[in-house]
Amino acid sequence: MIYDYIIIGSGVAGLNASRLIPKDKKVLIISKMLPWNSNTFWAQGGIASAKDENDIALHIEDTIKAGAFYNNTKAIEILSKESINAIKDLIDNGMNFDKNSDGSLNYTKEAAHSTNRILHTGDATGRELHHFLLQNIKAELICEASVCDLLLEDDICYGVSYFTKAKEQKTVYAHNTIIASGGFGSIYQYHTNSTAVCGEMQGLAKLKGIKLKDMNFTQFHPTVLKGTSFARKPLLSESLRGEGAYIVDENNKRFLFDYHKDGELAPRDVVSRSIYDYNKKTGLEIYLSFDNFEKNAFKKRFPNIYLNLKELGYSLPFEKVPISPAFHYSMGGIEVDLETRVLGYKNLFAIGEVACMGLHGANRLASNSLLEGLVFSKIAVFNSLKENFKIDIDSYKNGIEQFIKTKEIDKEIKNSLREIMWNSAGIIRDKNDLKDAISKIDNFLKQDIGRMLQLRLLCAKEVLIEAKSMEKSLGAHFIKEN
Repeated sequence: MIYDYIIIGSGVAGLNASRLIPKDKKVLIISKMLPWNSNTFWAQGGIASAKDENDIALHIEDTIKAGAFYNNTKAIEILSKESINAIKDLIDNGMNFDKNSDGSLNYTKEAAHSTNRILHTGDATGRELHHFLLQNIKAELICEASVCDLLLEDDICYGVSYFTKAKEQKTVYAHNTIIASGGFGSIYQYHTNSTAVCGEMQGLAKLKGIKLKDMNFTQFHPTVLKGTSFARKPLLSESLRGEGAYIVDENNKRFLFDYHKDGELAPRDVVSRSIYDYNKKTGLEIYLSFDNFEKNAFKKRFPNIYLNLKELGYSLPFEKVPISPAFHYSMGGIEVDLETRVLGYKNLFAIGEVACMGLHGANRLASNSLLEGLVFSKIAVFNSLKENFKIDIDSYKNGIEQFIKTKEIDKEIKNSLREIMWNSAGIIRDKNDLKDAISKIDNFLKQDIGRMLQLRLLCAKEVLIEAKSMEKSLGAHFIKEN
């Protein structure tokens, strides 16, 4: 059987694409883990959107400023202009957002936005959006399956090979393939991402000669809970700071204003670097304070954060919590055009965090990520339907290569990789550290490793190479001057 669409990934971009594909099409979604183990599910803050036509220009301006003026302005214009209809479509089809007492949409504010334009559903917007999308798709879904190869020949993608949960390799074909697999946060020692998100599709793209773009622009979220034993750190939403939480040292000093006039509401890269720098210089612990909140109001607005931290022993909003930055988002990825096509291919698309058209520039504006998944998944589906491209399996001559998913040595190398990436391609980078890290990755790649580790190593290497090649600091990429 040939599917009309194979969608790799079950986050906002992949699920929304599936929702928008006509119901008479055969669609297969390949999910690396269970669907709710995705970055979309864990997203707390909300969805940015121009509030109305008059807000579009300002939304564009805020996105460009946050992106250090490195953005593709045409991509931002598409994002903002389409945002109003994207949100309307969700609401018209049953998605609920928080409202004011008069029934109007309740918008909140996050860092680097010059006005309140973040739609939310409590403090679990991503989870509610994920549930909504899962309820509105009619596709075949294969879970706990890892894509290990793209079947490419000339300028056509014929399908994919993937490993099942039992580590068997299978192959499926499709007229259109949409990559929506997310970023690569879990190749870092400390991150906010799903463990499914480790850059394997970016590594596969590199292996196949598909161009990657801006891989060195990696965003670190300033406020994650410090002190937990697991790599994926509990995120403390930027909405907390947008609505009154503030950052202090152990002496209760709000030191961020020494670094930027906007303090806690400066762009994420600035806040993360400031926390990192201040801690290094002073040795003082850093905390998030909730003094400005009243308890019942806090519980109502941030119920999940309240309960999650209560389970960890914190009493909010009366108690400060220790924080540190952690890897959060990759601005770079598989290079695509404004129609979401992977460069050089007729029927291969990439959307969401795995893709890069320069939308976010050198640093993503808060809450533009869920919006990106909504807007560009619609564009991918529209363009694929317009082209109505059909593959001819008999034309595919490259054959199906067989791989081994994992090997015994992999776990030790994965652990080493996470430490290398955190220390070498983290918040502040050093050219010599980057050079040493590339050498270590090359040595790992020479060993007898499994296919999936090979792909994440190739992704990591590209991050390091692009970071090393960039001479000046820009946005989230900060090079230490020797």
